[in-house]
Amino acid sequence: MLAPLTRTLIAMERPILESHGLSMWAYSVLVALSRGPARGQGVLAQEIGADKTRIIAVLDDLQKRGLLDRTPDPSDRRARLLELTPEGHRVVAQAQARIQAGEEQQLLQYLSPGERAVFLQALRTLTALPGDHPGSSTESG
Repeated sequence: MLAPLTRTLIAMERPILESHGLSMWAYSVLVALSRGPARGQGVLAQEIGADKTRIIAVLDDLQKRGLLDRTPDPSDRRARLLELTPEGHRVVAQAQARIQAGEEQQLLQYLSPGERAVFLQALRTLTALPGDHPGSSTESG
């Protein structure tokens, strides 16, 4: 049941992300960093389920566009802290607002308030599962 819903969501999100010049991976990076800085690309990659080498080009592009900064970690100069710039926060907030409005108009409107509350709570619960729970896998492609 999730596969068709996922395809629908991706199809809804893609034009919004493209209007902001973002790929799905770039959006995933921005959303993760909107919650706070990450200590290195390995930590970030694990959080978003990507291979750490895969996101290097994404990070380079986002930095070049002024959406994120990489700064030396004061506690370990070999590591880099990744965090959004004010422009990065603006872009991810705009994209998220448009995506959420689309979800509301095209999907969630079909659920009663009670159904919506249960559905969203179930999604939060499943999303919060640790990455090492049985059946989990890390995206590498």
